[in-house]
Amino acid sequence: MEQNTISIASLPLEDNPIPNNKIIKADLLPNPESRLDSMEMKETPLYDSSIPYRDLTDVASKKESIARLIDKLDVEKNIRYQRTVEDTYCNVYSYDYCYFSKVYLPTVWWTDEALEKILNGQDVEAVFEQTVDRIYSSAIHDWFLQWGASFGWKRMFSVDEIQEKVNANGGIGMICAKRREKGLSGHIVPVVPETDLHKAYRENDVVVYPLQSQAGKLNYNYFSEVRKDWWNDELYSSYVFYYHE
Repeated sequence: MEQNTISIASLPLEDNPIPNNKIIKADLLPNPESRLDSMEMKETPLYDSSIPYRDLTDVASKKESIARLIDKLDVEKNIRYQRTVEDTYCNVYSYDYCYFSKVYLPTVWWTDEALEKILNGQDVEAVFEQTVDRIYSSAIHDWFLQWGASFGWKRMFSVDEIQEKVNANGGIGMICAKRREKGLSGHIVPVVPETDLHKAYRENDVVVYPLQSQAGKLNYNYFSEVRKDWWNDELYSSYVFYYHE
């Protein structure tokens, strides 16, 4: 019935805080070639039983297991996240961080055709380069605004707010910036719980540079002050802060 068909073009691009119960995850299965010591199969979950998941028992277990996850993924050293001549892998690292934290962030997303079918109630299987394609950080910025609420993400409006939420609850924070020049890479970075050794940078007890972990041109297991407020760089047209319990 044509009058009930949803057009992708009609969907809002601004912040949409209302969950859509028709939308589903674009999940591919783990692939044996997707490993920390390999550059292959970055579009699928890591196939590695030794990587710890976030322990959701309580706040302490969440924060302790996140620290273990950051140590295990070891973005500074593992081959999966090292920059190449062609690209950097902030989105891959952010996806892996969320995947093992039991939070959904896409590394592939539905094609427009597949999305229309899903929103109109049809069953669609995630098939790489057919119904789903890779999604990069500038597009993830828009994904957060359009679909984040449907997967439990809540928008935040200051780095102090997001750092305090991550610290207090052992949740997952993200900063995502959209590149001003279309077709060039944006950036996405997890905001992580502070530890005894690693702290956010504060002025007058207010977080100015949160504690983060990233893949990019330079990879850091932990950083705060070294990259300042990178999301305000003139390279980016927009940025968003999001939090997930």
